[in-house]
Amino acid sequence: MIDQPPSVIRHPGETASLLTYRTGVQDANPAGNVHGGWVMKLCDDAAVIAATRFARCRVVTATVDSLTFRSAVQVGDLLTLRATVNAAWRTSMEVGVQVESENVATGQIRHVCTAYLTVVALDDESRPTGVPGLVPRSAEEKRRHADANARRKIRLAGVAELGSGRQ
Repeated sequence: MIDQPPSVIRHPGETASLLTYRTGVQDANPAGNVHGGWVMKLCDDAAVIAATRFARCRVVTATVDSLTFRSAVQVGDLLTLRATVNAAWRTSMEVGVQVESENVATGQIRHVCTAYLTVVALDDESRPTGVPGLVPRSAEEKRRHADANARRKIRLAGVAELGSGRQ
């Protein structure tokens, strides 16, 4: 049985997480670019922080819907990751993470990627547990909320299709 939290309502702005990371040679591949897997790990960290702020309990990442790299990250760049819960359902939530890199010598900022992660809240016995309601306020929060619900429909349709044996 899934515990439902008290009738708590939270807003996306209350879930925001900001993570800044200085890249170094330990993060790089032989070409001098930061490993995409390292950026993915940082996306997961930022998403988990936002989801934990929202759910007020332990959470785990269930899926990464999309993560498309738009530009490379060079050793020495600063990475800034902004994460916010876009939508919440019964036990899960979608967190959007935007990643930018900054060349500290020139001040140039580039959009590296945007990621969408589904995160599930867990109780003390590591079972899925209910999450509060999420009410978007601004036009941008409402757009992200609607987009998250559209992505969820696509995700669930894909799971249903896989379960039926059609591929």
